[in-house]
Amino acid sequence: MPEKKRSSAGRVPLILCLCQAIRALEVPLDHGEKAKLLEDLVQPPTITQQSPKDYIIDPRENIVIQCEARGKPLPSFSWTRNGTHFDIDKDPLITMRPGSGTLTINIMTEGKAETYEGVYQCTARNERGAAVSNNIVVRPSRSPLWTKEKLEPITLQNGQSLVLPCRPPVGLPPPIIFWMDNSFQRLPQNERVSQGLNGDLYFSNVLPEDTREDYICYARFNHTQTIQQKQPISVRVISVDELNDTIAANLSDTEFYGAKSSRERPPTFLTPEGNASNKEELRGNVLSLECIAEGLPTPVIYWIKEDGTLPINRTFYRNFQKTLQIILVSEADSGNYQCIAKNALGAIHHTISVTVKAAPYWIIEPENLVLSPGENGRLICRANGNPKPRISWLSNGVPIEIAPDDPSRKIDGDTIIFSNVQERSSAVYQCNASNEYGYLLANAFVNVLAEPPRILTTANKVYQVIANRPAWLDCAFFGSPLPTIEWFKGAKGSALHEDIYVLHQNGTLEIPVAQKDNTGAYTCVARNKLGMAKNEVHLEIKDPTRIIKQPEYAVVQRGSTVSFECKVKHDHSLILTVLWLKGDCELPNDGRFTIDKDHLVVADVSDDDGGTYTCVANTTLDTASASAVLSVVAPTPTPAPIYDVPNPPFDLELTDQLDKSVQLSWTPGDDNNSPITKFIIEYEDAMHEAGLWRQQAEVPGTQTTAQLKLSPYVNYSFRVMAENSLGRSVPSEPSEQYLTKAAEPDKNPMTVEGLGSEPDNLVITWKPLNGFESNGPGLQYKVSWRQKDGDDEWTSVVVANVSKYIVSGTPTFVPYLIKVQALNEVGFAPEPAVVMGHSGEDLPMVAPGNVHVSVVNSTLAEVHWDPVPLKSIRGHLQGYRIYYWKAQGSSKRNRRHIEKKILTFQGSKAHGMLPGLEPFSNYTLNVRVVNGKGEGPASPDSSFHTPEGVPSAPSSLKIVNPTLDSLTLEWDPPSHPNGILTEYTLKYQPINSTHELGPLVDLKIPANKTRWTLKNLNFSTRYKFYFFAQTSAGSGSHITEEAVTSVDEAGILPPDVGAGKVNPRISKLTVAAAETFANVSWEYEGPEHVTFYVEYGVAGSKEEWRKEIVNGSRSFFGLKGLMPGTAYKVRVGAEGDSGFVSSEDVFETGPAMASRQVDIATQGWFIGLMCAVALLILILLIVCFIRRNKGGKYPVKEKEDAHADPEIQPMKEDDGTFGEYSDAEDHKPLKKGSRTPSDRTVKKEDSDDSLVDYGEGVNGQFNEDGSFIGQYSGKKEKEPAEGNESSEAPSPVNAMNSFV
Repeated sequence: MPEKKRSSAGRVPLILCLCQAIRALEVPLDHGEKAKLLEDLVQPPTITQQSPKDYIIDPRENIVIQCEARGKPLPSFSWTRNGTHFDIDKDPLITMRPGSGTLTINIMTEGKAETYEGVYQCTARNERGAAVSNNIVVRPSRSPLWTKEKLEPITLQNGQSLVLPCRPPVGLPPPIIFWMDNSFQRLPQNERVSQGLNGDLYFSNVLPEDTREDYICYARFNHTQTIQQKQPISVRVISVDELNDTIAANLSDTEFYGAKSSRERPPTFLTPEGNASNKEELRGNVLSLECIAEGLPTPVIYWIKEDGTLPINRTFYRNFQKTLQIILVSEADSGNYQCIAKNALGAIHHTISVTVKAAPYWIIEPENLVLSPGENGRLICRANGNPKPRISWLSNGVPIEIAPDDPSRKIDGDTIIFSNVQERSSAVYQCNASNEYGYLLANAFVNVLAEPPRILTTANKVYQVIANRPAWLDCAFFGSPLPTIEWFKGAKGSALHEDIYVLHQNGTLEIPVAQKDNTGAYTCVARNKLGMAKNEVHLEIKDPTRIIKQPEYAVVQRGSTVSFECKVKHDHSLILTVLWLKGDCELPNDGRFTIDKDHLVVADVSDDDGGTYTCVANTTLDTASASAVLSVVAPTPTPAPIYDVPNPPFDLELTDQLDKSVQLSWTPGDDNNSPITKFIIEYEDAMHEAGLWRQQAEVPGTQTTAQLKLSPYVNYSFRVMAENSLGRSVPSEPSEQYLTKAAEPDKNPMTVEGLGSEPDNLVITWKPLNGFESNGPGLQYKVSWRQKDGDDEWTSVVVANVSKYIVSGTPTFVPYLIKVQALNEVGFAPEPAVVMGHSGEDLPMVAPGNVHVSVVNSTLAEVHWDPVPLKSIRGHLQGYRIYYWKAQGSSKRNRRHIEKKILTFQGSKAHGMLPGLEPFSNYTLNVRVVNGKGEGPASPDSSFHTPEGVPSAPSSLKIVNPTLDSLTLEWDPPSHPNGILTEYTLKYQPINSTHELGPLVDLKIPANKTRWTLKNLNFSTRYKFYFFAQTSAGSGSHITEEAVTSVDEAGILPPDVGAGKVNPRISKLTVAAAETFANVSWEYEGPEHVTFYVEYGVAGSKEEWRKEIVNGSRSFFGLKGLMPGTAYKVRVGAEGDSGFVSSEDVFETGPAMASRQVDIATQGWFIGLMCAVALLILILLIVCFIRRNKGGKYPVKEKEDAHADPEIQPMKEDDGTFGEYSDAEDHKPLKKGSRTPSDRTVKKEDSDDSLVDYGEGVNGQFNEDGSFIGQYSGKKEKEPAEGNESSEAPSPVNAMNSFV
């Protein structure tokens, strides 16, 4: 990470002043644009590449000893071998690579590698100094053969221990050892059998299966790629019985392995020997400690470190716990380590004392210096090791003690101090740090140059950066003395002052978060005392690439088609490429995968197609990706699996517990055949809101961990719920509790207000923080206030966890600045925002002045006033309020009850309109100013008068005493004359039988009249009247009525026609209703030979009236086909020139009821049919039974026929008239015993037009066909049948029960 410098907050331009003592500057001599710009600069040599210190070569290949260096001018190279000059020109097998110091020794044609063993060192030299390489020790690799030896077979008893020695030949480098059989198969190893670090094969105890003749040790020499093989070893494991036979028969020519007894025994160590041993290792290497034990049963090895613990991240156990390895060992790992071998019979231990030594290693490695003449500097060479290394200096490869003297340098142990350097001070210095375990050699030059600044970055370079990402603008430079760097932006060269920029020591300008407004030209300026250089670059900010429609998780059945959508939005100046991946690989080359614009379609899905599909959108600057999982399932089996909400997650675990975050992980429950789409995480604050769970986060269903942000001083518990397409699981069990540390509040109270409740106080209120927001114990509030327009300091008070504080003794209605800051035992919240409030209000002191009224019309007036001074309001101005009342009407002299009305005008308006006034009235008003406290004093009363207006309609209009040619009108004056009445206007016109209006007659009537008679009207004619009252302002609204003149004076006198009613001709409209039938009757008064009609419809409905024509001049009619339990409206009218209509009546049909009337014919047929199927002998008995039943109970029809009234004759069915009824007898008295009612209605038995029973006004009951289902009652001449002695018409239920 490069060292950075940020601009200070004091708006100082971004200037980089680089000190040579902190950072050296090298001349770039590599190929490229920068090198071309510095071709004329000189630089001492620097070794860039060399062979390793311990250089083991392959004797079968040419020897290459590397030595590369750079410098200006190009350096020359020379070599030493074993400390003396090595003249390569004298050896024809040696060549040096042109422009390089690398040697190639051709030993493949002739010569031997052993001839060129030795210590080599390379020197690179030019006019500025000499650099030297390390001492390179060249040695050829060796892979000697195994010495021939005769290996006797080994025979031992079952359970004894065994060590098979390997003892490989000494090679360079040491070989790798492994054991195999004749088939080149590695021998199995375990806790009982394992290979030691020395290559031997150890058996803690042997088993019969260990018997074999091909235990072979192999040594592999990697440098020469050769493998050497030891002679096979034969091992035979025998039982005790076999052992005795073997000793007796083969003791002369067989070696018996003298191991311990085969009985169970405690552990003993095979290696290392004894109770203690020592081990020495170098710092940075791998420390390997080994303990291998024998015993029966097989021992187990344990490791401990005395007075310490084993390093967790650097300790490893190998070879079945028998080897302890510590990597990157350091001096702190020194100490005593114990290995413990243990089995069921006992335990032993061995102590290994470890000492860690260290070859030299760098603390501070010397770095190159570029100085200008007269400057100062220093080279520091600091190293450490065990034992402590010795530091020695060389100059140009010569020990500094015998090097040419330089007055500018001074040696101070591991530091060379330079002062007032000159060009002759240029040199390459070598620092050598060495001890008995090794050495370090470092070259560092001092290059004295005097050069003005040069900028090495390409001019006008364009940088393209994605918005909201860092931008780095390069300014590579060179100069001596080291230049200072300054950056400017824009054509005018304005220096960069903002603290959003970061300037690196290499001159690079960093914008940590680049925004669109950072686009533009930037200029880098480098200065030193010898000159100045500048360069301009350009920055372009591009929109990021975003996937606005991501592919979604899909579950499809095998063989179906699935589509993933990936819609990308990017900067159109960049080239976009979209790539689809399956897993981490490209899509298979399969025609089933097709990409069409924003979609990937997979056809004929197979099980192998399941997995994660990723859409990757790339531009030259950025990339975006989104993934979705495809799950392939088998076709839905029959029966289909049961789908349900998921089972709850379990095994919740909290890790990475930090102050403000924690990682929660869980194990998902069964998804119940519907994939989990998301997990919902909730938390409980057991400290502040125990038992209340709130949502913390949501994560996708494929995620089982979540990084959760936490608040301070909260005792968290978490639970997780899973959700799929069917719903949400029950919550998981809560996690363990986690209490976060307390911290100062990070927010202040909200809704801070300052309002006075009294004229001399200020009530400061706020919404307190809840316990979750307190962030710590001891929550309090610091309340501060001061007058807004004064010079007072803030007054503050700390209060407990409340929501209000009252400041007393304040001036009335003065603006205050207020702030409320939260604090707890840890500290204060950030500085709060300042709000403005006011102390308490008081009633206004001044009334509005100069109140005057402008009357607009008879019902509207406009009021004007002068606003009161703001200071006299003493509060927030709410508006102005007008009180007004009617004092006394000019048309009446009596004083009315005074009712004041109030009208309020918001804000600072100085005028307002008074609507809804009464015409021709006197009004009085006053105006008051209103603030939050109340009203101020009233202004002096102002009076005004409204002019006359048009009157209301006359209160009533009646038409009385109609004659053949006259009608009399009576009325009441208007209730609101709104002035002085001047006259009445009467307009009327005739209406003919087709409801057409005739000519309109206009008549003026004096204002003092309330009755008027119209004469010379047409007889039997309907008239419509319009009646107005009038003042000087005009005519008011009218009232209308209709009336009809009489037919002749000898007829029946028409009754008075009330207001709103026409002269009736049809009266006493009555309706008798059954379930689906109704009889309508009426009385008719008027001319003869009138054709009537009945209109009816559902009450409350907007449907048109249904019309039925009445046959003849009857005054009754039967309506059929009605709906049971329905309300109907009905009216009766007359056709022809004298058409008129009765008033409406409303009736309701009865509820639907099941008929219990016995259908004898049906019953007989049914019984006869059933009897025909049964025995024929029963037919006679059933017929007799039926006949006897018929004699006991009668249908209603038969009962009516048996008791028919001789006075009532049936209607003739051909013309619908009555047999003994004629028009000439309309006014004759009724016959004796006639049941014709007095309302001139006529009954007809079994007729569709049958009427109500002629009893004492009681309605009869009707069946669906219109016939009576009840018994006649109310007349003694009509005897009840079958013993029914009721004198009343029976109810429908009783009527039906009579047939049972």
